[in-house]
Amino acid sequence: MKDFPILFRTVNSNRLTYLDNAATTQKPTAVIAALTDFYTQHNANVHRGIHTLSEEATDMYESAREKIAQFIGAPTSSEIIFTSGSTESLNLVVAGWAANNLVSNDVVVLNSTDHHSNLVAWQMLAKTLDLKLKYLSVDANGELDLVQLKTYLNEGNVKVVSTSHISNVLGTVNNIKEICKLAHAVGAKVVVDGAQAVSHIPVNVQSLDCDFYAFSGHKMFGPMGIGVLFGKRSLLENTNPIKFGGGMISTVGLESSTWATIPERFEGGTPSVADAIGLGAAVDYINNIGLEKIVAHESSLNAYLIPKLNSIKGLHILGSADFTKRAGLVSFYVDGIHSHDVASVLSTVGVAVRSGHHCAMPLHKGMSIASSTRASYHIYNTYADMDALVNGINTAIKILG
Repeated sequence: MKDFPILFRTVNSNRLTYLDNAATTQKPTAVIAALTDFYTQHNANVHRGIHTLSEEATDMYESAREKIAQFIGAPTSSEIIFTSGSTESLNLVVAGWAANNLVSNDVVVLNSTDHHSNLVAWQMLAKTLDLKLKYLSVDANGELDLVQLKTYLNEGNVKVVSTSHISNVLGTVNNIKEICKLAHAVGAKVVVDGAQAVSHIPVNVQSLDCDFYAFSGHKMFGPMGIGVLFGKRSLLENTNPIKFGGGMISTVGLESSTWATIPERFEGGTPSVADAIGLGAAVDYINNIGLEKIVAHESSLNAYLIPKLNSIKGLHILGSADFTKRAGLVSFYVDGIHSHDVASVLSTVGVAVRSGHHCAMPLHKGMSIASSTRASYHIYNTYADMDALVNGINTAIKILG
């Protein structure tokens, strides 16, 4: 907690209990310092100058790319594309790669538990190319039905399976390695939304053997406005840019242009240099802690919190009640009380949670509920934070129930 200045502030005269980490994480002093250092000592554009500041900025920017490649086990840093976040990363896959490689009647397999970012772009492309979308079911524990996936794959013409690594509502850790194995057996590609995974569990894209992996910096202690797309180089070579302008071209004529090499061809315009450097600092911070320690810490919070939530009359947890089968988040609803009202009462006592559909409308509709309240935690959260949440929920029930 000492590394995160914002956690020392108060909210409504109460200690801040920040439990909205699935929406965005707070930033450690190391990341804040990296941003300050760039803007006060090195601020310049990258890849565009031979003066000292530009060369320093370029070296720092590319060093961040290398750190991220190593962090997720990418074969080379050239397979790391900087974007504005997971949403742009997924849109680059859909509009840049899929639009260039799929044809009418090709099948894309999705699932209803995913964030809208991994649904809407595919829906738009399906309308344009006349693709077929199929959706995987989930069981009562929120786990994907891999038997159904095998059925879809055996039915033929599946070209893409796109899914989240960890559900942002259910906390389910999907078996990406098995999904990739099954999909690749029929020649399909696998796209993974890793926004909720990269700072919570170890991720190695080579071990998973996924084809694309997308994530955001701000959900792993980094700045907002920066994200990453990993893509296998053979696929990136067959991906069209979706942002056109300076920095992404090789030659420009009056009739046509040619593109720069990968990854620059996908990073048109002035990039978010400081934010990329800040993300590199966030990777250093996570590495210094150790992902194994983060996993153990979140597991201990789950073990402490979930039995307490299960003991609250009228409260229902979404997904598995088995705390060993979820990452560090839990979504729930309370009979007769709207999620916004629960969150509002919690805010009055300094507890920050998320309420609503969490950009997962189909999931909530499939469960026949309008919305839920989500508490999501990370390395700086404590048992005291869990107690504050439970006490706040009980207060909300007492007031509103």
